[in-house]
Amino acid sequence: MAETQESSAERSVPELVKEITAQSAALARKEIELAEAEMVTKGKRVGFGAGMFGGAGLLGLFGLGALTVAAILGLAIVLPGWASALIVAGVYLGLAGIIALMGGIELRRAKPLPPTEAAESVKDDVEWIRAHAERGRQ
Repeated sequence: MAETQESSAERSVPELVKEITAQSAALARKEIELAEAEMVTKGKRVGFGAGMFGGAGLLGLFGLGALTVAAILGLAIVLPGWASALIVAGVYLGLAGIIALMGGIELRRAKPLPPTEAAESVKDDVEWIRAHAERGRQ
């Protein structure tokens, strides 16, 4: 430790600045490498999680198919098979229509897509700056 202090004391300021610059650059590179490694790890986890969600969705779709068959077979006890299938399909189409209408309402609420409130705010800011700039010139 004493040798390190002595060698530091013997070095000139430009040498010390050069060493600090090199160490800072090396530290920045190491930090970037660490960030890259962390992002790769997180990316793999996100990909694996997304794949699991996809698999769950597929299994859910199979489950919905099985429930559809069960509903049709259950109604087939009372009605002919074709009527049971027609009723279940009608229920699904009705639900799809309701969801589509609700989605359309939400899309209409979202229009216009550009951020109009933010644009108005920016315009107000520009006008305020111009007004104060003109007062400053006078």
